[in-house]
Amino acid sequence: MTSVAPSATVFHFKIELSDVDRGVYQQLDLRVARHPSENMRYLLTRVLAFCLCHDDGIAFSKGGLSSPDEPALTIRDLQGNLRAWIEVGTPSAERLHKASKAAPRVIVFTHNDPELLKKSARGATIHKVEAITVWAFEPAFLDVLAAATERTSGWQLVHTEGQLYVTIDGTSFSGVVTGHSLAAERAG
Repeated sequence: MTSVAPSATVFHFKIELSDVDRGVYQQLDLRVARHPSENMRYLLTRVLAFCLCHDDGIAFSKGGLSSPDEPALTIRDLQGNLRAWIEVGTPSAERLHKASKAAPRVIVFTHNDPELLKKSARGATIHKVEAITVWAFEPAFLDVLAAATERTSGWQLVHTEGQLYVTIDGTSFSGVVTGHSLAAERAG
């Protein structure tokens, strides 16, 4: 008997993005592959990270979770130079060190407890740790979004003053995205 590896499931998001905090207003049409080992919190964190960092040259990694040497997202300039390395989850201190040496800007979006990142950073050598931005989503917020998200979903996403408002099929959800510093943790 031959076993077949499970394939990715493609989710289609049509998102009306209003990022008031950054003055970004866009209509996004995203097709995002969910790796068989990826949970919905991780997938939604990737999608929200794409929206909250939306800029010219932003892209999901080509290999997704199956390419461990690539970040979840990148932002490149017109010449292909890396402008931002965007991680999702709880990357190791070694990975953050590598990212910080490779890109002028490193951002982490986590769906896990940010204390896990802070603990990993304590005592570790991380290049330009003070410049790494960490954003955390509330797990309960991601869970309600997961329950409402179909394989084809239309979202209205508003980001203002650290608050996220997502409307899916007429139902609104809200959650907070909080910023954290790895540098402050290392000094303490």
